[in-house]
Amino acid sequence: MSSSSSLRAAAALLFINCLVAVSIATDFVKDVDIDEWGKEHVKVSEDGASLSLSLDKDSGSGFQTKEEYLFSRFDVELKLSPGYSAGVVTTFYLSSLGTKHDEIDFEFLGNVTGEPITLHTNIYSQGEGRKEKTYNLWYDPSEEYHLYSVVWNPERIVFMVDDKPIRVHNNHEKDLNLPYPTKQPMRVYASIWNGDDWATKGGSLKINWQYAPYVAHYRNLNITEYEQREDHPLTQEDKDYIEMVEEEHMIYNYCDAYEKELVRECDVPIY
Repeated sequence: MSSSSSLRAAAALLFINCLVAVSIATDFVKDVDIDEWGKEHVKVSEDGASLSLSLDKDSGSGFQTKEEYLFSRFDVELKLSPGYSAGVVTTFYLSSLGTKHDEIDFEFLGNVTGEPITLHTNIYSQGEGRKEKTYNLWYDPSEEYHLYSVVWNPERIVFMVDDKPIRVHNNHEKDLNLPYPTKQPMRVYASIWNGDDWATKGGSLKINWQYAPYVAHYRNLNITEYEQREDHPLTQEDKDYIEMVEEEHMIYNYCDAYEKELVRECDVPIY
């Protein structure tokens, strides 16, 4: 192949790759709206790369992106509040608006010092939820930043921790006539709030305000928009890792909690 042909081929490949995905680094100064109900509890770095949300007895706090997205990968680095955090709920999630909304959730449920933080995941489509899977985290999410990701495309939703998949939810619109988020763009949301009526041991453990403020730190929110149909293929290593997480760390699976007619997708192999 001539040098000019090689250059044309390389340029074509680059063009194709650019069409597939465009990654955007979110500026917390310019690209998000701070929720009015807790704006005094939000701190943003001067360069817009990081943001902290805090909770005290007066208020929690939160933010949302100004833009909406359809079929993208969403990455954020998050460090939770350390020590006693029973009753504290810290979130990173996607959502559309309205009663028939779609939603994809990471929710971190606090605990007493020395006990594992719980990661609660859920998916809503056209206002229907009942897709909860919950895990005891196998690391301390307050010691350092960890990367949390949602990959959302027409085929599946993948929840990831530190770039490793922990959960896969497939689209069963065609084979089972089940709702799946395909039509409503969603914004990115994050928040910290008082959930001590349910979050820790069914609400039996309450927030201890002597440890307030509780502070969650977010940085490097990146959104990769898919401009073409792009799947997220799973390797055998990925599948083995998901199986390990489910066997060793999952404490709640919606497939075991509802009547089979309500969770028909649970009888279909994931891979």
